[in-house]
Amino acid sequence: MGELETKERRLEEHLSKLPSVIVAYSGGVDSAYLAYAAHRALGERMLAVTALSASYSARDRAEAEKCVTRFNFPHEFIATDELANASYRANNADRCYYCKDELFVKLDEMAGRRGFAAVAYGINKDDLGDWRPGQQAAREHKILTPLLDAGMTKADIRELSRQVELPVWDRPASACLSSRIAYGIEVTPERLAVVEKGEEALRALGFRQFRVRYHEELARIEIAQEELPRALEPSMARKFVEIFKAMGFKFVTLDLEGFRSGSMNSLLVNIQK
Repeated sequence: MGELETKERRLEEHLSKLPSVIVAYSGGVDSAYLAYAAHRALGERMLAVTALSASYSARDRAEAEKCVTRFNFPHEFIATDELANASYRANNADRCYYCKDELFVKLDEMAGRRGFAAVAYGINKDDLGDWRPGQQAAREHKILTPLLDAGMTKADIRELSRQVELPVWDRPASACLSSRIAYGIEVTPERLAVVEKGEEALRALGFRQFRVRYHEELARIEIAQEELPRALEPSMARKFVEIFKAMGFKFVTLDLEGFRSGSMNSLLVNIQK
């Protein structure tokens, strides 16, 4: 048995031992594969739950619904209101802690009310190498980490998802909209809406992997390296300026380093990981 098959078997055995579980399901490849694996192991004794809020884009919701429709696993939406928390809106380095705490409070309550034995989320081995304060919230709430416990990396999860034809197996990474707003700038529904609108505009131009980074009067556009040549064309630059200035930005810039997940974290200093 190969290494990947060993990890897959380990995950299946771990999930099969659970009486029941709620899976925090955002619709990204990690949570989608975890939901798929939990359904395969537990059938109707699992429930995938997606949290809806201003920081969750309509695009992400549509992607989440694809897997539910394709594999017909139990699924529900709930509302979360992290924006009601001033500590979240302040958008300091620990913002993700308050988001995940809000989510896990709601899921813990749901599990208790509905008789589910545990709550799990889709952290993987690669996630340990980045600044992710939401992991602290997960530990405090005793959230299960089946993919991490099985030793799975992002590449492992993508390959296993490809094998079972999950629609999101090759979907680019997609963090919440708040991650686009530079630390220290207050997170508001209006700013989140601007970011979402900007990213939809880039998608409409045919780009696949990108971020719109919000720096108050400046929009910093990150485009994947393989797509940068097209983004650097003068005609495309003019389109970027037209689109983003119409949204209220005074300055529009294309980041020459290209897309990189978590680039806002490079602004952080003196953080103990």
